[in-house]
Amino acid sequence: ELIEGEIVDMAPIGSAHGGTTDHLTTLVARAIADGEVQARVQGSLRLDAFNEPQPDLMLLRPRPDFYRTAHPTAADVLLLVEVADSSLAYDCGPKLALYARHGVPEVWIVDLRGRTVAVCRQPDPGGYAEQQSVVTGELTPMLVPALRIDVAALLGV
Repeated sequence: ELIEGEIVDMAPIGSAHGGTTDHLTTLVARAIADGEVQARVQGSLRLDAFNEPQPDLMLLRPRPDFYRTAHPTAADVLLLVEVADSSLAYDCGPKLALYARHGVPEVWIVDLRGRTVAVCRQPDPGGYAEQQSVVTGELTPMLVPALRIDVAALLGV
């Protein structure tokens, strides 16, 4: 990943991390099939010349070229998800601040060890004004209201 102009080496993706990302992709498949969103799994998000993170999953505004001509930007993101195992401190710290500073409207951080989903909304340069930790029930992204994600199923509980 390119973060603040530096190439950041990421730890290899473990089975729990990869499986959770795959499961989440399956859970959002209907919205993708209905054409409500396009998904990018572990692909680049172009924030500026110095920042190009690779979130685990992004739900994006549909674009006819499927982002072939340019990476998505923060304005294209409907929901961004980071799955965190060993990367929780980094995902909740520098990366979350970066997403807020660039106006990504909603970020979910799936904490595999803590068995929670941090839901972060209302970005501003200082962070996310609304943050909550969810362990049960359903989650619905603000900008994809037809989508409902069962938190227990996502966390494998």
